[in-house]
Amino acid sequence: MKSGFKEKYGQYAFIAGGSDGLGFAFSEAAARRGLNLVIMARQEDRLKAAAAGLKEKYKIDVIALAADMADHENVKTLISTLHVPIGLFVYNAAFAPIGLFENTCEDHLALAIAVNVKTPLLLIKLLSAPMIQQKRGGIVLMSSLAGAQGSPNISAYAATKSFNAVLAEGLWKELKPHGIDVIACCAGAVLTPGYQQTVKTKPATGALEARIVAERTLNALGRGPVIVPGIINKIGRFILTRTLSRKAAIAIMSKNTGGLS
Repeated sequence: MKSGFKEKYGQYAFIAGGSDGLGFAFSEAAARRGLNLVIMARQEDRLKAAAAGLKEKYKIDVIALAADMADHENVKTLISTLHVPIGLFVYNAAFAPIGLFENTCEDHLALAIAVNVKTPLLLIKLLSAPMIQQKRGGIVLMSSLAGAQGSPNISAYAATKSFNAVLAEGLWKELKPHGIDVIACCAGAVLTPGYQQTVKTKPATGALEARIVAERTLNALGRGPVIVPGIINKIGRFILTRTLSRKAAIAIMSKNTGGLS
């Protein structure tokens, strides 16, 4: 697995939001495949601790860059200082305003757009250029089952995740002739510390461990534009998007997202 993956995508993976939760799971999944890492996250202490642990455990090079993904210009500046080839780009960073739209402040809505839409879009533009020249590369965008239809209580977040899924589908076709694989991971609930803090009751049906989501996503890279990890989530997505009216799908999703806080 190591030699084949590294040969196909290159020496370094860049994981945005790679210091904890699902992002850290992606960092480990890439490291297990023999890739060196560039990990970026906002909290410098966690980032440095994650980098040290990954370097020690997997005996790889790990470059840690502390940055707020909402500040694209700073992120772009930091990336310009790198002198390593990025062959795999995983964008896992996200900001999720939770609560009724009428109660959500304008700053939080702007932050959701910056972190979930603007920065991944422009980073793909930046990082795909050398991939196109090298005729190889991989891009992973984290979407969500919440983005398959309106999701009350997280309406803005769901809309941004829909953007990422559609973007990945288009780029999957556009970049394939250049040897670049693109995939959107439309995950359901992922059992990260952040998710568990927002859930008032038990986790949603079909919730998966972060390690499973990351492994299945990287295993699916190159096989199609979208992956939905977990059989329960696959069935749920099929029912919501193929068999029900939009009105019914929104009502069902509301039962799952209405309890978030």
